[in-house]
Amino acid sequence: MPPASPIPIHIIKGRGAATRLAHRFSKDERNAFDDGWGTLEESVAEAGELMPLATEVRFEDVKSVLTENDSPDIYFDRALNPYRGCEHGCIYCFARPTHSYLNLSPGLDFETKLIAKRNIVEVLRAELGRKSYRPSQIAIGTATDCYQPIERELRLTRSVIELLQEVRHPFALVTKSSAVEHDLDLIAPMAAEHLAAVYVTVTTLDGELARKLEPRAAAPHRRLRTIRTLAEAGVPVGVSVAPQIPFVTEDMEHVLEAAWEAGARSAFYTVVRLPWEVAPLFKEWLALHYPQRADRIMARIHEMRGGKDYDADFATRMKGSGLWADLIHQRFQKATNRLGFNRERIPMDTTAFRPPGAAGQGNLF
Repeated sequence: MPPASPIPIHIIKGRGAATRLAHRFSKDERNAFDDGWGTLEESVAEAGELMPLATEVRFEDVKSVLTENDSPDIYFDRALNPYRGCEHGCIYCFARPTHSYLNLSPGLDFETKLIAKRNIVEVLRAELGRKSYRPSQIAIGTATDCYQPIERELRLTRSVIELLQEVRHPFALVTKSSAVEHDLDLIAPMAAEHLAAVYVTVTTLDGELARKLEPRAAAPHRRLRTIRTLAEAGVPVGVSVAPQIPFVTEDMEHVLEAAWEAGARSAFYTVVRLPWEVAPLFKEWLALHYPQRADRIMARIHEMRGGKDYDADFATRMKGSGLWADLIHQRFQKATNRLGFNRERIPMDTTAFRPPGAAGQGNLF
């Protein structure tokens, strides 16, 4: 799928995608072309006069919060996400196609048009209070990072954690943001009671690569400091070295060593996933940033995906298949075994859960 518009690089500085790629439900697709009258050059020049793309926040009242899954390759069975879209702008994000359901582009719209679920706490309280509800670890931020920059003002994630603390419900969250440190006053006491854990994604230690790959996420050294802060506060903290991208993220062992030194004691990885519109967006990104090795990178991805951009089979979608996938797996296993990762699992306590009363109503006992 070709680019939707020739936006100049300086306009998209700090963004992962280069275009507002048309989503798969679009009836029309518009592409810029040179009609021989110089209009293409004029449109690019006019775009060059524009201000850099700004972030827009929209609000949504949701009817449900918890999503359940029975996928055999996912360790949790329920999750919640306070936001849709993600300002971090990671080009590889598998959640980008979800913006298609909102009639928005999985490209720049995913990074610049964020949806905040403003009634998330009220709906979650009602769901946790159902007589049929049975507690199990809730994974927070599995689709888009729960610590968006707008969390500073909206505090939706913090409100969710406050409710989970009130009802003593276990949770784990995954983030690239140092903003999780702001909620340590809630997370640390819950962690002490086996009710909370945090995973920090560190894709690479290469700051220059991270700025291209994850343009608005915290810098790698800052994420390591977050791991250290969490660990020193007694929070079980793990590191996600995901996704692994052949010939792009090449320092897995160094990331694991740095994370271990900072205090992480569990680790996991996935290989890059390119479902739906993520594939053309990623290829666009490769052509922009790594044109000389783009074909080689895609060839290795195809090797891990049975010759395709992506294969959604439960058995292989997270780790891939074939020789290259096996090599990544061996590297991960050797590094984690040598360092000592994943030797002890701390189970979450689901026995302490106390169903909430109605919104705004405390428990009598």
